[in-house]
Amino acid sequence: MRVAVTDGYGPPEVVRITDVPAPEVGPGDVRVAVHATTVNPTDCGTRAAKPFFIRALTGIVRPRTMILGNEFAGVVESVGPRVTRFSAGDRVFGYSPRFGAHAELVSISEDGPIAAVPAGRSFEDVAPGTEGAHYALSVIRKAGIDAGQDVLVNGATGAIGSAAVQLLADLGARVSAVCGSAHVELVRGLGADRVIDRDALDFTQEDHQYDVVFDAVGKSSIGRCRPVLKRC
Repeated sequence: MRVAVTDGYGPPEVVRITDVPAPEVGPGDVRVAVHATTVNPTDCGTRAAKPFFIRALTGIVRPRTMILGNEFAGVVESVGPRVTRFSAGDRVFGYSPRFGAHAELVSISEDGPIAAVPAGRSFEDVAPGTEGAHYALSVIRKAGIDAGQDVLVNGATGAIGSAAVQLLADLGARVSAVCGSAHVELVRGLGADRVIDRDALDFTQEDHQYDVVFDAVGKSSIGRCRPVLKRC
């Protein structure tokens, strides 16, 4: 199968197309023929080794993982003998935690982050919807956020922030979301209870307190956010 490989750190030009054997299908695995994938910030950061300390995880001299890509959408090509949720021909999308989606075929566990494509949605629609949600859900679970808590999401229009607003609203949290003037109605439509226009108001200066501040863009600091956090 054809894949996009990165065998050295650097700009996009280090990526090349080559042929490699197709991934094996374990007893509980689903192998998907990839119709759509993305090049997201995780891919770009890993390929360029920026920030530099990422090399401690990805390889000091050259990348350990040569095939990047974690978001995918396509058609199930084959399944392992223990698989019960999917069959060949199913339209699916998902997130490959160990990369490998910049390829014609990707293999993932049936129990992993993979699901059926909703009716009426194209592969291009759903492929970009998993990386931000993956990180947002991880933070929400790590923070132990529950229904009824007051949560502020700073950076509510990025991949992580927009997913966080929707996940938190579904969880039953009271969501305040920070975004630019042009996106206020968009963010309100994602499920935010309150929308703060960052061009008109600094959320750290308002008279409102939260159980959790979720800074999805890293543009604030613990010191600046502490005054708007409720005391435990």
